[in-house]
Amino acid sequence: MNKCCVVGLGYIGLPTAIILANKGIHVSGFDINPEIVNKVNKGESHIFEPNLKVALKKAINSGNFLANIIPSKADYFIIAVPTPLKKNGQSIPEANIDLVLKSIRSIAPYLEKGNSIIIESTSPVGTTKVIARLIFDITGFDDKEIMFAYCPERVLPGNIMQELIFNDRIIGGLNNQSSVKCLQLYKKFCKGKIHITDSKTAELAKLSENAYRDLNIAFANEISMVCDNLGINDKELIKLTNYHPRVNILNPSCGVGGHCIAVDPWFIASAAPHITPLIQTSRKVNLFKTEWVFNKIINLINEYKNEKKLSPQLGIFGFTFKPDSDDTRESPALFIIKKLLKKNFKIKVCEPNLEYYEGIQLISHEEALKSDILIFLVSHRSFKNLIIENKFILDFCGIINHK
Repeated sequence: MNKCCVVGLGYIGLPTAIILANKGIHVSGFDINPEIVNKVNKGESHIFEPNLKVALKKAINSGNFLANIIPSKADYFIIAVPTPLKKNGQSIPEANIDLVLKSIRSIAPYLEKGNSIIIESTSPVGTTKVIARLIFDITGFDDKEIMFAYCPERVLPGNIMQELIFNDRIIGGLNNQSSVKCLQLYKKFCKGKIHITDSKTAELAKLSENAYRDLNIAFANEISMVCDNLGINDKELIKLTNYHPRVNILNPSCGVGGHCIAVDPWFIASAAPHITPLIQTSRKVNLFKTEWVFNKIINLINEYKNEKKLSPQLGIFGFTFKPDSDDTRESPALFIIKKLLKKNFKIKVCEPNLEYYEGIQLISHEEALKSDILIFLVSHRSFKNLIIENKFILDFCGIINHK
């Protein structure tokens, strides 16, 4: 158990590879993007995570970690590639596991008897069995010769390094032998409890976690829209409601983004479309909230024009998918900004966690505060306690204290 090949050096693959290498395991990081490979081998990360760069340099200097554009032989192969939604225009999108299947085909020539394949990519129920059949067809090995397991990550961007180590993990083996074999690897670095189950249960557990979170956010977002309709301060309403000992309404937002919550519930809905009305509705509520926010902005722009007789300058604060992160995947705030840009509104954008984003000019919050209308979409810490006077304000993330 001295070698591990991590396929996909993104938000999960790269931190996982680094942690394994710093635990004394020889790790080969495989990514099809040569720019990422070159950058990583220089000790430079293409993603921002606290403590990641220091840990990366330590892993490289130890001689235990090297990135490459081809796979290598290993005892364990960890698949950590994206599983986006298919863009098929259907009312219930389906998962696209093409990158997972492509990764499996790419490592097949390097497999040897006794190897283990671990899927960490979020996947529809049954994916582990699908990739096992694919490997058996390609290589001729069987389930006693190659081990398969599904082990979903449970991390929060901005704290990935810590959570990979300390969070509980689920290992869903294709059979008990696979679970036991993969447990040996995760015990090397995981300090949380490790729970053993079958692969289908592990796959659905990951999807259920994010569908549950989507549902809770949807309730908060819907309540915020009801409050607006009734002329009630949603922040005050939620604060008062949460004094109930068994109630904990989340803070509303401009929608839901990220690689998990905005995507994974559809994997369940597409597998059981006729018995998942609640999951489907939660997704639709959170998507609608983003459109609702956009329309609220348009309405305020029109009010400003009617009152001032001129077009306003918009100062927009934040467009990553979550606070204090540089991650823009599926960001509702970014969707809103791009939609406003298409309408040729005058926009200044402040995103303190990014130095550059193609197509959007980034400025300081001091400069953005000079705008006529201030729009807060993401509750970054650096936006707290800003001094704002005599401005039109739309606060969709509950960060600004104003009357």
